[in-house]
Amino acid sequence: MLYFFVGYPGAGKTTVARLIADKTGAVHIWADQERQAMFGNPTHSQEESHQLYDHLNTKVEQLLSEGKSVIFDTNFNFRRDRDHMRRIAAQHGADTAMIWLTTPITVAQRRATEESHQKDTRIWGNMQESDFARISSHLQPPTPDEQPICFDGTKLDLQHVKQILGI
Repeated sequence: MLYFFVGYPGAGKTTVARLIADKTGAVHIWADQERQAMFGNPTHSQEESHQLYDHLNTKVEQLLSEGKSVIFDTNFNFRRDRDHMRRIAAQHGADTAMIWLTTPITVAQRRATEESHQKDTRIWGNMQESDFARISSHLQPPTPDEQPICFDGTKLDLQHVKQILGI
């Protein structure tokens, strides 16, 4: 199984990813943590992101080829990127679960720009308001044909994860 996410910064993706990993034993690949490990003091430039995601996609492919389930913890806010993940999974005989955190934008924004410095789910602390606005404005909501699994991002607990995923 390949799990991947759609949602605003601060929607709860990493929290849900951790809960799924704890419950299923799937390998949790957290893009922010991987970026930190690869680049030390990342710039978040386009070139850096290309290097990071080339590396992470290869890692996902390797794990799926070994028969492992993977949780790819990052924003897949563009349809083309979600379709790419589906192709990777299909090449390795894996199913996909696209998790859409339907957190209200005001809640996500507060978490990402004001409360992140208190949590271990955001490596670089509070996000700039302008970065939140830029990323949020480009989110392409999943369409019904993508069969999103909708999570209420205000209910970030194991009970909700188990109920929605049936695990």
